[in-house]
Amino acid sequence: MSGQPGFVSPFHRPRCLAAAAPASNKFTHPGKAIMAGGIAGGIEICITFPTEYVKTQLQLDEKANPPKYKGIGDCVKQTVDGHGVRGLYRGLSSLLYGSIPKAAVRFGVFEFLSNKMRDESGKLDSKRGFLCGLGAGVAEAVLVVCPMETVKVKFIHDQTSANPKYKGFFHGVREIIRTEGLKGTYQGLTATVLKQGSNQAIRFYVMTSLRNWYKGDDPNKAINPLITGSFGAFAGAASVFGNTPLDVIKTRMQGLDAHKYKSTMDCAVKIMKHEGPKAFYKGTVPRLGRVCMDVAIVFIIYEEVVQVLNKVWKTD
Repeated sequence: MSGQPGFVSPFHRPRCLAAAAPASNKFTHPGKAIMAGGIAGGIEICITFPTEYVKTQLQLDEKANPPKYKGIGDCVKQTVDGHGVRGLYRGLSSLLYGSIPKAAVRFGVFEFLSNKMRDESGKLDSKRGFLCGLGAGVAEAVLVVCPMETVKVKFIHDQTSANPKYKGFFHGVREIIRTEGLKGTYQGLTATVLKQGSNQAIRFYVMTSLRNWYKGDDPNKAINPLITGSFGAFAGAASVFGNTPLDVIKTRMQGLDAHKYKSTMDCAVKIMKHEGPKAFYKGTVPRLGRVCMDVAIVFIIYEEVVQVLNKVWKTD
C-alpha cells in the first residue's frame, strides 16, 4: 500500500522543517527556532535602531513641557548636532542584549505552541496562529522585553538631561537596581504584556493568513524571501496601527518620569486629559518604518537560518 500514489503512512509524519512555518504542514523544532530567532533578532536591531531611538524621543516629548521636537526630521537634526551620528544609537546596547533572547523566546514559544495546535494534516489556521502569537508575545514580555525596554527607555530619556547619569549599559543597570531595586526594571509590566501580546498575536495572525492564502492547496509550496519580507512588512504595519496607543503608554510608564503615573490606566487617563487622543499615536510614523523593516527582516533571516540548521542539525 505504501507504493500507492498519494498514500502517506500515519507512522511517517514529516517533522523536518524548511522554514519558520507559521502556516505549513511542516514542523520546526523549538531548539532551531530559538537559535534562528536569536540570530535574526540581533541582526535586525543593528539595522533598525535609529528609527526606534527617534520614536522613543517623540513619545517622551510631552506637550505640557512644551515639546522639544517639531517632528522626525528635527529630532534627528538635534540629536546629530548635539551628539553626532552616534547619538542615534544611544541605548543600542540595551536593546541588542535584549533583542537576541527576545526573538529567541518569541519564535521558540511560537513553534512549541504551533506544533501542539496544528490540525491532523499539520496545518495551522489563522485563529490558532493568533493564539500562538499571543502566547509568544506574553512570554517574551515577561521574560525579556519589560526589563530590556525599561532600561532602553531610561537610557534614551537620560540623554535629554543636562548631565546624563548613565555611563553605559551595565553602569545604567546597576544604578537602576541600586536606586529602584529589581522592580525598577519591571516598570510598565502590564502595558508591556498587553503590547507584546497584541503585537505578536496580530503579526502571526497576518503572517499565517497570508501564508495560507499564498500556498493555497499546496502546503509545501516554497515562498520567495522577498514575498516573505512583503508579508512581514504588512504584518508589522497591521500591528503598529493596532497597538501604538499601548506602546505610547508603555513608554511613558518606563521613562524617567514614570513616578507621575499610579498605574497603566492612570497613565492612559492623564495622557487623554492633558494631551488629547492624538498623543496616543505619537511616534507612529517612525515606529511604522522601524516595525515594517523589523518584521520583514526578522522573518527573512529566521527562515534562511532555519533552512541552514535543517541541513546541519537533524531533528527527525
